[in-house]
This record gives sequence, C-alpha cells and structure tokens, in this order.
Amino acid sequence: MAKGWSQTQLADMVGIKRQAVYDIEAGRYLPNTIVAIRLAKYLECSVEDLFETEFFPEKEPITFVDNDSAHCSRVAAARVRGKLIGIALGGKHCLNDGLRPADGLLEPGANSLRLLCPPQQIDNTILLFGCDPAFSILASHLSRALPAARMHCRFASSHNALSHLSKGFAHIAGTHLHNKKHLESNVEIVKQLYPDFRGKVIAFSTLEEGFLAAQGNPLGIRSVKDLADTTVRLINREPGAALRVLLDDEIKKATIPPSEITGYSNEVSTHIEGAFMVCSRAAYIALGFRVIADAFNLSFIPVAAVRCDLVIPDDMLDHPIVKVIMDTITSGTFRLELGSLPGYESSQTGKIIASL
Repeated sequence: MAKGWSQTQLADMVGIKRQAVYDIEAGRYLPNTIVAIRLAKYLECSVEDLFETEFFPEKEPITFVDNDSAHCSRVAAARVRGKLIGIALGGKHCLNDGLRPADGLLEPGANSLRLLCPPQQIDNTILLFGCDPAFSILASHLSRALPAARMHCRFASSHNALSHLSKGFAHIAGTHLHNKKHLESNVEIVKQLYPDFRGKVIAFSTLEEGFLAAQGNPLGIRSVKDLADTTVRLINREPGAALRVLLDDEIKKATIPPSEITGYSNEVSTHIEGAFMVCSRAAYIALGFRVIADAFNLSFIPVAAVRCDLVIPDDMLDHPIVKVIMDTITSGTFRLELGSLPGYESSQTGKIIASL
C-alpha cells in the first residue's frame, strides 16, 4: 500500500502468482527463501520485517501459573478469559511426560494398519530420526508455518539414524559427531554408512556435550581423567552413539584404558535414561547435553560444542513439507527459540555444510 502497488503488480515483480501474495498476507502460505528475499528487496525492508514483526507483537503482559519462571526464558502460553497465562518451559516442564497419540492401530494377526486419521495427514507427515532434543521444537514451528504438516521425531543415535535413512525408513536423519582435525565428521559418517547418498548435509544446531553429574558435582569431576577414580561410577552410551564416540576419543587422548573406568561397559540408549541413572544415584556420571542437565537439575561438565546436522537425500529435498522445514529452520523465530535453549547456539542453522 505504501508503494502504491496492487497485489498483482507485486506478484509479477517477485515471480509468483497473485493468489500467493494473498495467501502470504493472510498467513496461509510461508514462501521459500528466494521469494522472501525478493519480497524484502522490492519492498525495501528486511525479511524479519515482513514475516515476524507484523505478525507477532513484541510484548504483552503475562500471568504465570507458578513461580518456575524465575530462571527460564521459554514459555508456553494460552489466553484464558482474555488474560495471557504462561507456563515456564524450564527444568522438568521442558519435557513431555504424556502419551503420544497414534495414527493407527495394527490389525490383529495382519501386517496392516487401521488408520485413525485421514490418509492425507499421513502424506503430510515427515519422519525424522536423530537425538537432538530440539527436533520437537522444529516440529512445532513446522505446524505453525503449515498447519496441515506434521513431523514425527523418533530418537535414534547418529549411526542408527543414518542407517534408517539409507534403508528408506525416514525422510531426514540427524547426526552430531564432533569434528576431528580438519574433517567434517558428520559428512564423513554419511559417506561411510550411506555410500550411495546424494543430497545435502545442512546445519541444524550447535550444542554443548559433556558429563551429567549430581547437583553440585560432589565428586569434583572436571575432565575425562577423573573418570579413572575408582569411586566414580559411569553410565555409558551404546556403540554408535555420538556421545560414546566423543567419550572414546577423549579417553584415547587421555591415554586411559577403558578397563580402568568403573561402569564403562554399563550402557543406556538415551541421554534421558542416563540422567535418570544419575538422579537415582545408580551412577555418578552420565553422558549428555547441557539442556538435559538443566532439565533434571544436574551439574554439567562441558567437553565439546558440536554441530548437529540434518542429512536429506535429493529426492526428499523436493518434498513439499521438507521445503517448508528448510524455510522454517532459517526463520528468525525458530532460530531465536533455538538459541535460547541452555547450551545451544544457532548462528550456523540452515547453512549447507556439504552437497554430496
């Protein structure tokens, strides 16, 4: 309106249809990166001005249900009788302890599924394997951008996630191996486990990995060398997990035989299980992320900051929902929330690490 242009004129400049302009204005359609940049160029503003500030008020008074908001910036909110009510998403409240709804029920004695949802809902669902806890936040932002879209995030180690992807069981895999020397470890593991892969490796997050210890770190653990103390009981991750690879590399650098570490052969398959073991004092030290330590009110001893990447085959990059996911991870609102998580950083989010 300020430019004196019609929707048709703007659509012709940008190279899209007039209906697309209407849908963008109404919030029914999230354009891809190129269209967003072109719109910002012709309207002489930033992409954030078009797709954030206009749609989301900067501040609004909020009333919290309890006092858990003191040390937490992330909040779930709803309007109750006109009042904005907030629930802090810190500590135990950042984890979902409810039951996940099913898309269907397996027919007794048959390898067939009785759907509990419309078939088109299955067609609009993306399956992602990986172990970054922030994948569930991406799923939520995807649904906001495109309400018809869904993403199921299934926990899997980096090795297992790539294995599932190579077998055609997933649209996307997540991997977060730490780099060695000048090699991109996430790229190298794709080449190793998925030799025929053709697609892209795209940065998702940078997060802190290390040791989870009881609150206050009573045993004074400072580095992997302290694990050789016979009073320290470790709970390890399974072979193939990125945290296990990190630990083994650190042990090798410290020249400590694994046999000297109490609990080295005791394994759990998720960082949540490891956190429970420390909370119940079944172990003194577990492997995990800073965000998990924060959720369980545990002490965290950092070892490395690693990048979690999304591995997406070429044919999946053409999937309409995957295209929206790619736009979503580069959006300002998603990167803002991702960067607010304990131990997370989002400056590389959306960057293409490799094209294979």
